[in-house]
Amino acid sequence: MKSDLFQAPDYYQVDDLLNDEHKLVRDTAREWVKKNLSPIIEEYAQRAEFPKELINGLAEVGAFGSYIPEEYGGAGLDQISYGLIMQELERGDSGIRSTASVQSSLVMGPIYNYGTEAQRQKYLPKLASGEWMGSFGLTEPNHGSNPGGMETKFKDMGDHYLLNGAKMWISNAPICDVAVVWAKNEEGRIHGLIVERGMEGFSTPETHNKWSLRASITGELIFDNVKVPKENLLPNKSGLGAPLLCLDSARYGIAWGAIGAAMDCYDTALRYAKERTQFGKPIGQFQLQQKKLAEMITEITKAQLLTWRLGVLKNEGRATSAQISMAKRNNVDIALKIAREARQVLGAMGISGEYSIMRHAMNLESVITYEGTHDVHLLITGLDITGLNAFK
Repeated sequence: MKSDLFQAPDYYQVDDLLNDEHKLVRDTAREWVKKNLSPIIEEYAQRAEFPKELINGLAEVGAFGSYIPEEYGGAGLDQISYGLIMQELERGDSGIRSTASVQSSLVMGPIYNYGTEAQRQKYLPKLASGEWMGSFGLTEPNHGSNPGGMETKFKDMGDHYLLNGAKMWISNAPICDVAVVWAKNEEGRIHGLIVERGMEGFSTPETHNKWSLRASITGELIFDNVKVPKENLLPNKSGLGAPLLCLDSARYGIAWGAIGAAMDCYDTALRYAKERTQFGKPIGQFQLQQKKLAEMITEITKAQLLTWRLGVLKNEGRATSAQISMAKRNNVDIALKIAREARQVLGAMGISGEYSIMRHAMNLESVITYEGTHDVHLLITGLDITGLNAFK
């Protein structure tokens, strides 16, 4: 097991913008990652296995529902604290951040925001503690960027609903105890339903042969005449806007998380450039290597400031979906480019599991696509600034 030598870059003293609670939350998550995640993640990624033993630790550092009120088992933290936890987890591995992001924003979030008090009391404490794991069913085999075209449907059978359909590329699916599933009723209106493990006709086959997010567990949600109790309908919001608001929260977390991956690649490349000698001097003394490193830290710094400001706006209830899209698209894009440049700094060693860079690069190829593709987020910004809809 390797040592984690990570030192976080802070070129513009962004720490000065954080309060004491933010720093405590971040440092707690950072130390947990160094102690528990970094030593094992390469082995699990090589085996394409999710490290289930980390679930309790994730709960303990507040990674599950950090902004959910304490009365429901959450940590009651603000949005910047949530973002910082996601940053530190993705610095360790995108797949582990994805596990926490889904649990928090896509499962606990809709139950808290759209559910009944009975649903909150039943599900949220167990999800916050990690006793139960959750998944979010929106993407379908034929409907990714166009979720409104979903084919999963449910019928009112009098004393229950009958659910049929399938979802795919679902994080946590094979281990989930509950799934928040989006489906159309007989009138074509989209609603959220809570489906529980053990309901007859509900299965969650695992997705194999992934070259990305190998330490994250992915699968399908299949519904074959599943009888869902009526009390499992989320009653307080319907329509496509309901799952999209959940995705806003997840995308916000990704915007922070991607900075963590970028930081880790930069820190690794910087350390290597100072230590690796060629032609009688450290490679960091060569102009082209300095160019790479200088551009990396510049983009990380810009992303830090963009995301901190977004966190302030989100705390104030003023962050828009388009602003979140901009941050998600920008930060994942710069992180992927930094991973590729950092890999070049390390030369052949950059593809080795001895270093984290290639794993980050492979992971980010998924992150740049999920929760809205790179191109779709660009068009969301275009729509916002022009008022002209390129989707139609």
